[in-house]
Amino acid sequence: MNFIDLRSDTVTRPTAAMRAAMAAADVGDDVYGEDPTINQLERRAAEIFDKEAALFVPTGTMGNTIGIKVHTEHGQEVICESRAHILNYELSMMAWFAGCVARAIAAEDGTLTWKQIREQIRPLGPHAAPTGLIEVENTHNMAGGTVYAQDTLDEICEEAHKLGLPVHMDGARIFNAAAAQATTVARIAKHIDTVMFCLSKALGAPAGSMLVGPRNLIDKGRLYRKRLGGGMRQAGVLGAAGLIALEKMPARLGEDHANARWIAGELNKIDGIRADAAPPTNIVFFDVADTGLTAPAFSDELKARGVLINANSARRLRLLTHYDVSRDDCARAVEVIRATAATAAHDPVTR
Repeated sequence: MNFIDLRSDTVTRPTAAMRAAMAAADVGDDVYGEDPTINQLERRAAEIFDKEAALFVPTGTMGNTIGIKVHTEHGQEVICESRAHILNYELSMMAWFAGCVARAIAAEDGTLTWKQIREQIRPLGPHAAPTGLIEVENTHNMAGGTVYAQDTLDEICEEAHKLGLPVHMDGARIFNAAAAQATTVARIAKHIDTVMFCLSKALGAPAGSMLVGPRNLIDKGRLYRKRLGGGMRQAGVLGAAGLIALEKMPARLGEDHANARWIAGELNKIDGIRADAAPPTNIVFFDVADTGLTAPAFSDELKARGVLINANSARRLRLLTHYDVSRDDCARAVEVIRATAATAAHDPVTR
């Protein structure tokens, strides 16, 4: 069966151009700093973000872990949103490796304000762990791909820096944020101290993420990458695909966003289905509780019919559009969802 895979934009396959570039990549030993393709990728990432330096890492989790570690000391708190990826989906690496704990703040749409943050900052004292870092996620995965307003980000950075606090951004999908706001990643991250972004999600590279920021912190981060087992040798075969992802793929992200909005609109026409309206980027959550099926059961039914969408909770599923699914694929997926909901309505047994 040929599945329509909407589980995540991590399922994208490298393009033909990426595969050709990987086969022809000029390589060397990156631990020695001698891989010319990785060196080019790091220079280009730093240029695009208008930062001093960049570091190629195997995964976004490693990039965030290093980003937290270079800013903090053991025993500090990291302020983040309550559904943040660093808190819920990275195996407590901020505690395990950085020795920090999260100070989580719930924000309705996943985007924090300075007022919310300011109320939770802990000074150095004899009781509470002091605040060492503020982390923001843009776009916010579990809030439905929401995007920070630029003035909100700028205010967070300005006020945090006045207090001597750094700001790290989990920008796994920051290029989606830039496309949604018709701006550049450099403008979004202008006042952010360090940014992690993924090459392997919407940009389509087979593996790899980047950490960008001041040179002294990136140099420090390179040592942490080694400690975490991320020192790779002839990594240029991955860097070649990453360069294409960085240079060529952001321009097409609006197509994914349009497909996500279209899907959400169509889902809201189906009895028993409620989708979050007008998703800002490429992430759509929808509720299936009124169909009589649990979300995991609904997901199983979709899989049996050739559509892959993961349950996110007992009643909600999450789908992501990406360049490997066309508008026709999206339309077929909607019809499968419609048929599944209709079948459940005629056989209303909650599973």
